[in-house]
Amino acid sequence: MQQTRLNTLLDRLGTQIQDQLKNPWRRLATLVIAILFGVFFGLAISSTAGQVGYLDIVASALVAIAAEVISALFYSDRWKLRQTLFGEVLNAFKFGVLYGLFLVAFLLGS
Repeated sequence: MQQTRLNTLLDRLGTQIQDQLKNPWRRLATLVIAILFGVFFGLAISSTAGQVGYLDIVASALVAIAAEVISALFYSDRWKLRQTLFGEVLNAFKFGVLYGLFLVAFLLGS
């Protein structure tokens, strides 16, 4: 790949973001944001699928499959996602989505 000004700019930007996220407090803040965004996404999925009525089973199956795939990738030794920030953020997002769905289920009493 050619080393253009755009490639250089994007490489520097990526390096600066990685350097900023090495700070433990910023890493923790990123994980908390991922959990909160996951809760929001879980609430949005449940309310959208609940309004339509016939997509409940499809939405729950897709969420369950996605959660299992993320868990398999995160906890396997092959991909080593536990050592990366992306893997931790993805796992935190998964926890947020599942927590949001449980929260809606408890609110509805079902």
